[in-house]
Amino acid sequence: MSAISRDEVAHLARLSRLAVTDEELDVFATQLDSILEHVKVVTEIGSDGVNADVAPLTLPVGNINVNRADTPSGSLSPEEALSGAPNREGDRFAVPRILGEE
Repeated sequence: MSAISRDEVAHLARLSRLAVTDEELDVFATQLDSILEHVKVVTEIGSDGVNADVAPLTLPVGNINVNRADTPSGSLSPEEALSGAPNREGDRFAVPRILGEE
């Protein structure tokens, strides 16, 4: 039995404001059903003793906390930062007003 129907896909498309053709509804219903089946299989692994022999995932190369050192470095001067700006006001970028606020 299908986990998601064609009507449910149409409903999701309407909620998402997507224009979907009848052919696309059939394709998407099939694809979403397949995705949900795979999710079901994954969620069943390791639950309630089922497949308890599946080992937890580990990194194959053994790297732990591989991050760069947090060291301060120099920054750009205002003149360097604004050198490519199309518009500027003093030491700031000038951008168009979008909210109409003062």
